[in-house]
Amino acid sequence: MPRYNPAEIEPRWQRYWEENATFAQQVTAKPEGEKLYALDMFPYPSGDGLHVGHPEGYTATDIVCRAARMQGKAVVHPMGFDAFGLPAEEHAIKTGEHPRVQTEQNIDTFRRQLKSLGFSYDWSREIATTDVDYFRWTQWIFLQIFDTWFDHEQQRGRPIAELVIPDDVKELGEDFARQWVDEQRLAYQSDAPVNWCPALGTVLANEEVIDGKSERGGHPVERRALRQWMMRITAYGDRLENDLEDLDWSHGVKALQRNWIGRSTGAEVDFKIEGREAREAGAFPTKPGPDFIRVYTTRPDTLYGATYMVIAPEHSLVEELTKPENAEAVTAYIQQAGMKSDLDRTELAKEKTGVFTGSYALNPVNGEKVPIWIADYVLATYGTGAIMAVPAHDERDFEFAQQFNIPIKAVVKPADDVPAEEAAKILAGEQVYVAEGVAINSGEFDGLETAQFKEKITESLAARGLAKQAVNYKLRDWLFSRQRFWGEPFPILHELDDAGDKTGHVISVPEDQLPVDLPHLEDFKPHGRAEPPLDKAPDEWLYQEIDGKRYKRETNTMPQWAGSCWYYLRFLDPKNDQAPIDPEIEKAWMPVDLYIGGAEHAVLHLLYARFWHKVLYDRGVVSTPEPFQKLVNQGMILGENNEKMSKSRGNVVNPDDVVSEYGADSLRLYEMFMGPLTDSKPWNMEGVNGVFNFLGRAWRMIVDERAEELQLSEQLTDAEPTEEQLKTLHKTIKAVSEDITKLSFNTAIARMMEFVNFFTKEKTRPRACIEPFVLLLSPYAPHLCEELWYLLGHKETLAYEPWPQHDESVLVESTVEIPVQIGGKVRAKIKVAADADRETIEAAAMAEPKVQEFIAGKNIVKTVVVPGRMVNIVIKS
Repeated sequence: MPRYNPAEIEPRWQRYWEENATFAQQVTAKPEGEKLYALDMFPYPSGDGLHVGHPEGYTATDIVCRAARMQGKAVVHPMGFDAFGLPAEEHAIKTGEHPRVQTEQNIDTFRRQLKSLGFSYDWSREIATTDVDYFRWTQWIFLQIFDTWFDHEQQRGRPIAELVIPDDVKELGEDFARQWVDEQRLAYQSDAPVNWCPALGTVLANEEVIDGKSERGGHPVERRALRQWMMRITAYGDRLENDLEDLDWSHGVKALQRNWIGRSTGAEVDFKIEGREAREAGAFPTKPGPDFIRVYTTRPDTLYGATYMVIAPEHSLVEELTKPENAEAVTAYIQQAGMKSDLDRTELAKEKTGVFTGSYALNPVNGEKVPIWIADYVLATYGTGAIMAVPAHDERDFEFAQQFNIPIKAVVKPADDVPAEEAAKILAGEQVYVAEGVAINSGEFDGLETAQFKEKITESLAARGLAKQAVNYKLRDWLFSRQRFWGEPFPILHELDDAGDKTGHVISVPEDQLPVDLPHLEDFKPHGRAEPPLDKAPDEWLYQEIDGKRYKRETNTMPQWAGSCWYYLRFLDPKNDQAPIDPEIEKAWMPVDLYIGGAEHAVLHLLYARFWHKVLYDRGVVSTPEPFQKLVNQGMILGENNEKMSKSRGNVVNPDDVVSEYGADSLRLYEMFMGPLTDSKPWNMEGVNGVFNFLGRAWRMIVDERAEELQLSEQLTDAEPTEEQLKTLHKTIKAVSEDITKLSFNTAIARMMEFVNFFTKEKTRPRACIEPFVLLLSPYAPHLCEELWYLLGHKETLAYEPWPQHDESVLVESTVEIPVQIGGKVRAKIKVAADADRETIEAAAMAEPKVQEFIAGKNIVKTVVVPGRMVNIVIKS
């Protein structure tokens, strides 16, 4: 019996699409028709394969792409794999198998699963970040960033060759000048406090550390200063924030990025260390010098209330400022702070801790001695790594001052709307006040409002060379090194002296020597020290001689983020061996029109990719200032127990199992029918069964299941549709088309279910209605619809059939139902022509039996007729 059997239908059409390269798109500098570049956030190919949460976003993108092809658009819809990173390397360490072997096996699994779900990817564009011909260009892009400095006046990146070295720097010699230039690069080296995990043998980003332990494996993490590669993303802070405005992204994601960037305006102020040389009036120096501590504050108007200072445990002056009698306590405290993540030290800290250095600074506004403390609630990577603490007007400082009995001095009079009892506590230093107000206890500035005082005090200190206006960010420069084997090698060479030690100077690998491939290592296990595994590489890989000088390769590797920062460009031109992308192709196809992925990447991946793109824009590699015009974050699919799917919770659903029992079309349809795309929702196998039954009804609407062999239903006819059938069709076309544009896939499916319910009850089913419906359903259930299209007599794929268009005239109602009010209440309803005039409507109302019955014997005062809306008969009691 010819029942709906996805196990027989789906593999056949998947083979057809692959053999005919149905979805391959020729990408040229002039797309044929309107272009659509639709992209999924490409997956990391783990050994576990896909679970049913992965296909949700992929299905949404696929529906849009399939509909767009039928609408005549030129569509690029690629897929690839973000394949470097810790998981593959951890597996390799346990098994002894090279990480590339497992990575490629995992990619094979993912590719098979994705193809089994019928996604219309152009597989000729497939890339993996581990492909040598891909990371060649990742390395090339790194060199563009390395070769760029940021011109703050022009607010753009410029080639290092255009950087003018100041005369006073030149006078210090060639070595100093080279060092100065290197410090201006967007990719630079720095001794940075990092999250070091000895067990994993690598530095971890802040987001990879939870409660002082590594997210992967739960290993202890400590803070340690290491020489690291950094990316100067902070230079692009203003552009990264301002350019969000014109993007079609959700308000929530924009807010997350703005909060992460955390732009603030204030002042940098220098406090002289007690007993050190004073500074002569003049320009505010680039660096504070050995006799001063520089702070950044958004509230320079509270300087008179600074009763202590705090420097971060990693601050460069810790050792110098610590008095001998305090040394033991300071050392113990710094070790303790080194075990905490930045999050533990700031947002999660339940109580303030600190230790006194024994040294003092002098407040620049009044010369008062200010004790210098070390406390872990100050981070070396934010601002200058030092703060002036004003406990009367800052929550953290207030808690710290209470903890250590430090004076609290109010210097801002509360606003008039603050209750008198509360204001009295504030002025007495018993309660913190963080809002603006009027200056008090601030010498000659008393009585000034906050905004005016900020400006005046900054000008006054600037005249003495002790302050300047400044902008700061919560955003920190991007830590770009990993002490691991399985990552992109840096295309950087370290200059060596005659003794074989690094001189501190670096050069880039010549472009004609790219890519720098990973060497073969028998042992790529981390050894718990800061030296990366690549230090074990053979000498012929590690060392190189250029122009008589000996160099050693950089042995850190790039983080996993590197490959995902630019993959959207390579998809458009994946075989190009002359450039990462042809400039004409980039101009024609960028930016990405629709980017769908998980909300977990709302900040970091998107911020990093935008940063790289802006550098490439400044350097003329790309023509658009932003990479992703429209972004949608799909909601999470939870387990049936309403918890996040994970192996540890035992609630993972494998899509292979669902496809085996119900078919890929049922899985696709159910994931879209569960609810709005952006909402999180729990998985329910009964729901899969429900949409499977719907697809079965759609099949039976066209195929006669009662026949011995496959044949069309006898109810299918070439007859003209009835008015009601046409109206049902065109309502469905309009609704489904609009819902796809709005990404409202669940409501589109509901409309198509209504269509099937209606036509299942009809005695005849005109082809003129059924064939357009098959096209409407095809983006959602492509295998079933290809099969039905073929059975309906079409020998070519429906993938490029014209998308059905609704006829608005069919939807115009020929008659309307109008309520008739008598005495203020609806007593009857009449049907009249939609364009009926007042006289016709009134006559129809008066002829209605119910109206006649109600007005009999009553005095009609007047009759009000609103065409198409209502009749109101006013009677006299």
